[in-house]
Amino acid sequence: MTCNNCGCRSDCTFLAVVASIIIGVITAFLRFAAVITVTPTFLWLLFGIAVVYLAFTPATTVLIRTSGTQNCLCRVLAALLTGLLGTILTSVILLAIEFVATSIIGAIITGLLLLFFTLAVTSVACLVRCAANCDERSVE
Repeated sequence: MTCNNCGCRSDCTFLAVVASIIIGVITAFLRFAAVITVTPTFLWLLFGIAVVYLAFTPATTVLIRTSGTQNCLCRVLAALLTGLLGTILTSVILLAIEFVATSIIGAIITGLLLLFFTLAVTSVACLVRCAANCDERSVE
């Protein structure tokens, strides 16, 4: 068994970043084309999810550190915190400023919002995968 993070062959966080970029670009294009609209309810929902994730991040890291998988935390936590703080910041910007449906700046910020949120969700999945598959004795 090999560790899936932190210097081993395959890295889950790289796939999380690539998936997040793809979703962010698609979202920005669809928002600029006025195919999708973002409601304040959606923005408040993403803001709330990110705040709750951020509140539970210290407890999660303590749990993983005590289970003997400290090496798995190196890249995953950086991606998770970037995703959470980016989600909070961009949702606050979109809640504070009203953008027209076809605004390029609004589309870019909406794309960033979904990029950061996807990064946070996929980073949590990487963290779970790391905690399930990685222990210090199995790291090559």
